Amino acid sequence: MHERRSYTFALAQLNPTVGDVAGNLSLIRAARAEAAAGGADLLLTSELALSGYPPEDLVLKPDLLAHLHRAADELAAETADGGPGVLLCTPWYEGDPNDWGHTSPESLRGTVTNSVLYLDEGRIVTRRDKVELPNYGVFDEVRVFHKGEMPGPIMARGLRLGVPICEDIWFPDVCETLEETGAEVLLVPNGSPFDADKMDLRLQMASARVGETGLPLVYLNQVGGQDELVFDGASFALNPDYSVALQMPAFQSQVGFLTLEESPEGWRWQSGQKETLPAENETIYAALTLGLRDYVNKNGFPGVVLGLSGGVDSALSAALAVDALGAERVRAVMMPSPYTSRESLEDAAASAAHLGIQLDEIAIEPAMQAFDQQLKPIFNGMPAGIAEENIQSRARGLTLMAISNKLGPMVLSTGNKSEMSVGYATLYGDMCGGFNPLKDVYKTQVYQISQWRNQARPAGALGPAGRVMPERTLTKAPTAELKPDQTDQDSLPSYDDLDAILHGLIEREAALDTLVNEGHERGTVLRVWSLLDRAEYKRRQSCPGTKITKRSLSRDRRYPITNGFRAPSH
Repeated sequence: MHERRSYTFALAQLNPTVGDVAGNLSLIRAARAEAAAGGADLLLTSELALSGYPPEDLVLKPDLLAHLHRAADELAAETADGGPGVLLCTPWYEGDPNDWGHTSPESLRGTVTNSVLYLDEGRIVTRRDKVELPNYGVFDEVRVFHKGEMPGPIMARGLRLGVPICEDIWFPDVCETLEETGAEVLLVPNGSPFDADKMDLRLQMASARVGETGLPLVYLNQVGGQDELVFDGASFALNPDYSVALQMPAFQSQVGFLTLEESPEGWRWQSGQKETLPAENETIYAALTLGLRDYVNKNGFPGVVLGLSGGVDSALSAALAVDALGAERVRAVMMPSPYTSRESLEDAAASAAHLGIQLDEIAIEPAMQAFDQQLKPIFNGMPAGIAEENIQSRARGLTLMAISNKLGPMVLSTGNKSEMSVGYATLYGDMCGGFNPLKDVYKTQVYQISQWRNQARPAGALGPAGRVMPERTLTKAPTAELKPDQTDQDSLPSYDDLDAILHGLIEREAALDTLVNEGHERGTVLRVWSLLDRAEYKRRQSCPGTKITKRSLSRDRRYPITNGFRAPSH
């Protein structure tokens, strides 16, 4: 009688740091120890887990490649202990690392592979390389990696493993080749950045590969923030009948376990953990929190400082910072001008009190007067206007940067995607900062997420339960308060209209007539289009911020500053 076979896999949904090979190796070692304790046969790591993802041009540094090579050798040697084998994902360059001292980075371009190594019995048993190298949006792997050959399965402890890497399953060819050459299961390591529509899309894509091959599949994704990208984890497994056998949590590091069993109908996963993924507002909030936390912590900042104006953008930014870092690492500054209302002062104080953070008040009127006197020889007799308004914003930016320089916390910029799109932000003023958590969040989303946070405390949040910002902050008309009785809607369409038009122009690249046919006034669309184009030079000088949409304003959308193409005039 045929003996029924089964294999237990440990899935390392970890948060690596790009370039920290020693730290990443420690994470993987700890995951292997946990895998051994759980009786796993094999440990699967996420894409480029040893180097962190995406490493960009770091993979052209010979010293880094040598470090990766030695780390892989060390981990391979440890598998002689009889514990789990390891599918280790790493950049790879063949040869003896001791000979790479005089290798130039340029000579490495196109020779390094994005690879998975199978480590077992004290050695590197074999290697497979990524075939489909993404070269769009935030990805530019063609720039640094060599395209792999079509892979065959890896024989691991009597089981034939297909290990397509990330982009390899967005097209049918690699998985079909693996199935045709005898793979019995598909194990997919990923470095898939979050956006609000990505989770459903991944499931659809994985289901298509399962349908084409008839093989059970694991989709393992990394967790964590890396510059403007955030990775949500949310790893899952599918059976050949498309049923979900495992769903790991989003935005949490974890080692998951899953057992593959042979049956008369073929290989199937036994049912594993089934986490419920959060709804949209909670998902976006979790992404923003993790992106901010990892940017601050991985770059070694002691905390953050931000301007707290009494408006919704700064209130939400402060809440995110407290949830990410804890109240003791967040400092806020109210910087009133003669145009600041009593309501703004009260709302800023209420936000700080709800969050339990320190709030300092530093008036900028002395700086405004000093600049008036300094510029009087040139500006004398000219009416006040944009220049004087921008001086107020820059006085605030200078104040925050001085606090950062003196005391050490990183300045948070607090502008939203709607403002950044149309240029309603001041260079060297409210655009000052090391990171902007709301950079890819439209104003309408800011209100939605703020309302949600006032009613719910996210899992893992370090901030308080209950209200974190005053109700008036969410209901009053938004204003920069740079002149008397000013509101944003004095010079912009309603945010509902503005955001719908911007979403069409940015995420969809919609044509003028398309947006008009959707109900938007032609003149308003043309004006927004023109503002979007003209603000490109500002966006190039803005600080990074977490990407949460399909198309952010930096890495995804690349337009020349000097550009003669303009919005249609008819």
